[in-house]
Amino acid sequence: MPLDPGFWALQALNALQLSMLLFLLSIGLTVIFGLMHFVNLAHGSLYALGAYVAAALATVGGYWTGFFLAPVAVAGMGILLYSGLIRRMRKSGPMAQVLVTFGLIFALLDLTRIIWGDIALAIEVPSLLAGRVSLFGIDYPVYRLFIIALGFAIFAALALVLKRTQIGAMIRAGVDNDAMAACLGINVERLFFIVFCVGCALAGLAGAVAAPLLSVTPDMGLQILIPTLIVIVIGGLGSLQGAIAGSLIFGFVQTFGAVLAPQLASVLIYALLAAVLVIRPMGLFPAKG
Repeated sequence: MPLDPGFWALQALNALQLSMLLFLLSIGLTVIFGLMHFVNLAHGSLYALGAYVAAALATVGGYWTGFFLAPVAVAGMGILLYSGLIRRMRKSGPMAQVLVTFGLIFALLDLTRIIWGDIALAIEVPSLLAGRVSLFGIDYPVYRLFIIALGFAIFAALALVLKRTQIGAMIRAGVDNDAMAACLGINVERLFFIVFCVGCALAGLAGAVAAPLLSVTPDMGLQILIPTLIVIVIGGLGSLQGAIAGSLIFGFVQTFGAVLAPQLASVLIYALLAAVLVIRPMGLFPAKG
């Protein structure tokens, strides 16, 4: 087992980078779960769509064009999905929601194949974020540090909105008790719509920042779906603290598990998930209500 501190610093930074990518995906989905009581299995497909849109726009206007416009495009897709499907399915029960959104996964998968084909796409890291920086005795890619900083910045911004603004108070009230919030005059339906679109935009942003690191393929949404659901279950539904805690736990267990116990790496996170479900069935930091 390596004793070099630089090696462990490298693993910790890799774990943070993975955690922040998962956080961008999980926060939108967990609040949609907590506020709308809607099981949206197609969230990962929106992440893949964001990566494809970012890759397509990057070839025309560069990385930053895709970075800023991919979340907008995915939010636009979210508007279409909410207006045409989600709003009608919201009160249909979890089984119908799972079946419909599971079918939506393959519809969006085929849509990306029709538009972009099966060939993997790639995005160049922008020159501003290219290269490496010396940190904790190691040379680490600047772009991965950018993802870590972006994740913490999104967390801080969402914490500020949820804790210090009127719309944040309304969202927290809706998560706690949507019927009572409606009785108090809060337009819960409009709140649902806003939260769903913001969640879709964050999924698109996650896809855009992941594109330079990973191959952009049609099935990348399926590959990230299970880790995202594990993060939500461990952290707790409808909770910002749960999303960041679950993401950090998953990232560090996955990364250090591959180093310390490679034979058990694929099992460790599921063992932890089972333990959390036994000890804290609602997750570590569930929304209060």
